[in-house]
Amino acid sequence: MDLGFDVVELPPPDHPEAGDRAPDFTRPLVDDEYWEDTALSALDAPVCLVCHPMDGSFPATYIWNELRDRGFDDLGATVVGVSISTPYAHKRFIEDHDLAGTEFRFFSDPANGVAETYGITNDLDGMGGVAEARPATFVLDEELTVQYAWVAREHPELPDYDDLEAAVVEAVGATTVADAD
Repeated sequence: MDLGFDVVELPPPDHPEAGDRAPDFTRPLVDDEYWEDTALSALDAPVCLVCHPMDGSFPATYIWNELRDRGFDDLGATVVGVSISTPYAHKRFIEDHDLAGTEFRFFSDPANGVAETYGITNDLDGMGGVAEARPATFVLDEELTVQYAWVAREHPELPDYDDLEAAVVEAVGATTVADAD
């Protein structure tokens, strides 16, 4: 079957696993109205941290459309993205993908330091010195202890949304998705 693109195996990640403490960071946190420097640790727990390639890329678009359509912003966790995109690009992304009015927010990390710290960088093929985050999801408790971790092993690869949803629901303390609403 011709997929129309190459599937590329990525080098093994060196990311925080369940039970590890996730690295804290402070970056501009963007919503549909404004942005301000915010620490990951300052967010209400549990936090669903969604690392994604730059805004406008196929994986970023697909991931956030799926999270929006599944109602992840209604599960009771703080759902935030992080990518190399600027605050201005995040604001356009929010507008373009009908994310305004949701609880989703996005950390801007143009230097890709969060992905480097989390061990999930993806060096862009043919673009020497340019890297971004590979798709990855982490569910964190109030101490930033990782409750759930998933990281792409190939490009393109997307999270198992059912597994992620179950991890968020468990972290919230609900017994069913309906209870999380």
